[in-house]
Amino acid sequence: MYEIVERRQLVPDHHVLTIHAPHVANKVQPGQFVILRSDEEGERIPLSVADFDREAGTVTSVFLEAGAATMKLARLETGGTIPTYMGPLGKASEVEPCGTVVLMGGCYGIGALYPIARAHRAAGNRVISILEAHTQWLLYWTERHQAIADEVYVMTSDGTAGERGLSFDKLTALLDGGLAPGLVYAIGCTFLMSSAAKLAEERDLNLKVALNTVMVDGTGMCGGCRCSAGGEPKFACVDGPEFDGRAVDWEGLMARRRAYRPQELATMRRLDSSGKLASSKPAGKGPHHG
Repeated sequence: MYEIVERRQLVPDHHVLTIHAPHVANKVQPGQFVILRSDEEGERIPLSVADFDREAGTVTSVFLEAGAATMKLARLETGGTIPTYMGPLGKASEVEPCGTVVLMGGCYGIGALYPIARAHRAAGNRVISILEAHTQWLLYWTERHQAIADEVYVMTSDGTAGERGLSFDKLTALLDGGLAPGLVYAIGCTFLMSSAAKLAEERDLNLKVALNTVMVDGTGMCGGCRCSAGGEPKFACVDGPEFDGRAVDWEGLMARRRAYRPQELATMRRLDSSGKLASSKPAGKGPHHG
C-alpha cells in the first residue's frame, strides 16, 4: 500500500496528489508518467508527473476530475493509502541546450510542464511559460512557474487574469514579435495540442506534445493507447508520451478518445457521493460484476 502524502483540490475540478513511492521517486525523470489505482477494484489511471522529491521519496501529479475513475480519486483523503502505484513509465523528455523553450500548458498540463520547465532552465535554456485557463479561478501554480521561468504569460478565455485569449494566441504574438524558439511544448487538452500543431506546421516550429491517450497496462501490451505519428502506428505508453506534434494524426486520436464515452457516462451515473459504485442490478439479483 502507498501512503497518500497529500490529496488536495487546487482549483475546481483540479487536484494535487502526492504519493510516497521511493522506488518511483528515485528514478523518475521530467516527461514521464505513473499508473495508479484508487482502490482494489479501481480502474488503472495514467497521470503525468508534475513534481518529485527524491530525498523525501514522493511523486506529485495534478489531475482533472473528469470521469468516473478520477472522481473516485478525488475523494481520497490525505493520510490514506492506495494499492497500486507503478512507474516511472514512458520516455523522459529530451533536455539539451537549444536556446529558447516555450512551454504552453492548460488544465493538468500546467502541472505536467513544471518539471520540464525546471529541467530546461537547469540546462541553460531560456524558458517561457504560457499558462492557459478558461477563467482566473482555474489557474494554479503560477508562482511555481514564475520562480523558474524567465518569462511567464497568463492567458484566460474571459480575460479575468493576464490577457484574454488562448496560449497559442500568445505564442503567435511572440513569433510575430521576432521570437525564434528552438523548442515548443504543448501539454493539456487535445484542442490545445492540436491547435499548437497547426501553428507549428505554419511556422515550422519544433513542437513536442504529450499525448493523453486511453491506457490500461502502460507497458505496450494492451494496445489501448495506439496512435499514429508520422504515418506509423505508435504506442503512447512506450513510444511516448511525447511526440512531434506535427506528425500526430489528431483526428484519429480524438476518435479513439471518444470510443468509450457511453461506458464512461454509464459508470459516472452509478457513482454515489463517496465515490463508490452502486449496483446496477435490483436487490436480490446477486452481485454486479460489470
